[in-house]
Amino acid sequence: MSKKLLSLVVIFTMVFSVLAACGGGGKNNGASNGGTNDGDTNTGGNNGTSTEVASADYGDTGGLKLPIVDEPVTLTWMHSGNATITDEMLVVKEIEKRTGIKVKFQTYSPQTYEDKLRATVASGKLPDIFNGLKSAELKDIGKQKGVVAITDYADMLPNFSKLYLEENPWVLKSYGDQEGNLYTWPIYQLNRDVNHGFMYRKDIFDKHGIKPWTNTEEFYEALKKLKELYPDSYPYASKNTEYIFRDWAYGWGISGDSYPTYYDENDGTWKFAAVQDAHKEMLDFMKKLYTEKLLDPEFLTDTQESWTTKMTTDKAFVTWDWIGRLELFPNQVKETMPEYDLRYALPIGPTGNAKSLPEVSDFSLAVANNKNKEVALKLLDYLTSPSGADLMTLGVEGVNFEWGEDGYPVYPELKDLPIVDISILEDRYGMWQEGAYLRPNRKSVYFKYSEREQEAQDMIMSEDRREARDPILNFTDEEIKALSELQTSLQKAAEEFNSKYVLDKSYGDKQWEDWKAQAAKAGVDKMLEIFNAAQQRYDAE
Repeated sequence: MSKKLLSLVVIFTMVFSVLAACGGGGKNNGASNGGTNDGDTNTGGNNGTSTEVASADYGDTGGLKLPIVDEPVTLTWMHSGNATITDEMLVVKEIEKRTGIKVKFQTYSPQTYEDKLRATVASGKLPDIFNGLKSAELKDIGKQKGVVAITDYADMLPNFSKLYLEENPWVLKSYGDQEGNLYTWPIYQLNRDVNHGFMYRKDIFDKHGIKPWTNTEEFYEALKKLKELYPDSYPYASKNTEYIFRDWAYGWGISGDSYPTYYDENDGTWKFAAVQDAHKEMLDFMKKLYTEKLLDPEFLTDTQESWTTKMTTDKAFVTWDWIGRLELFPNQVKETMPEYDLRYALPIGPTGNAKSLPEVSDFSLAVANNKNKEVALKLLDYLTSPSGADLMTLGVEGVNFEWGEDGYPVYPELKDLPIVDISILEDRYGMWQEGAYLRPNRKSVYFKYSEREQEAQDMIMSEDRREARDPILNFTDEEIKALSELQTSLQKAAEEFNSKYVLDKSYGDKQWEDWKAQAAKAGVDKMLEIFNAAQQRYDAE
């Protein structure tokens, strides 16, 4: 196996991607398949919590029998994280107590994990459980028998079978290979319903009698009024660099996880957003804001630090970000600006829709094909059960948490901390480790919304203003090879044109037509042909 895996590394080096983190787009983007670590702060303290008083009744295991093994077994689990997971932590001790399995978590910082994983794959000595490879890479290793085809063991995995073969059969055709093998263990219901969107300084709006916008024109008028009141400001600021085009595009109905390629539900075909009439309308609106100094001229280059400074002074008042920012900013400036009040706002654009997040997520969690494979698979199945979900995202009732009057957990040992978030629970108890929370309990702290965050949920979900999710397509090896070059070059070209169109006063209709011709020559039709062929296979299954 070692030599075969080593031969794949040359390919992996070219296509290796940055690991999907909780934040999805990293700290600066604040975008994620549903993560919240953006802005969180870890705390130290005693990592050990006694489990002696824990009940022998571990709740709903989904039909999986505990303990999993008759004799003690040690498994290695490699993943990315900021906390050091020790043998004395609650989760490690409780997993061993319940299952008979001692897990040695090999945790590496997000900054070094990619290199470490690449070296580990090259060595051929894979840990029992790990995550982080791209789908194509994992399938290649699976074909070489380096990782387990989970579907081959489905009969001993009741929670996996129920969630992903019975209730969500699309998972196999989206994430499996052409032979129907699934090498990645999904994560169920990780994402909040609403996790990102437009935000505004309610304290400033209220002070000057400006009403929150309900459509694009009112959004424009609000920015104009702010500019009049604060001439030295640029009312809209962004830290999302070129991703601003993707984020705004949901309101124009032309965005999705594969942006700038997206699925048009109206005619059932895939299209290239950057050449659509709706895209030009969005760019024209951005250009208007930029020309009238309503859009920060540094919107493509602002760092999180410079953007934060603008949003916490009188230099900017409207933005688009992760909903955790609704609380982070007011807490950050509460001593100097106690009136500061950041609130969620409706999307702009003709559809008025916001981004939607998947119910099933893929972190490329895999099991090495070795003597421990069945034990490792059963451990993942336990962590996918309601009982395992409670352990990894709530803890142990009566040991490290009690139920509060509001129906959410309270952690007595952490009562003196200003906030208890998932990074603190990871650091203290080993809970919420990336890739190890396979089915979060919806009553965990991650889903305990502040008043501002709940307002965001209600605003979008009351009328379900979420854009429809695009299908997750499954490409052949030949298609992946063709797309790897086409998608990269077309996305880069689109980003360059978008920037020039907004920033350059000379850009208009002629340059738009020139761009569409350029995109056609660069292979848009060929790329869409591949997407639509994959869609036909998806629909036929």
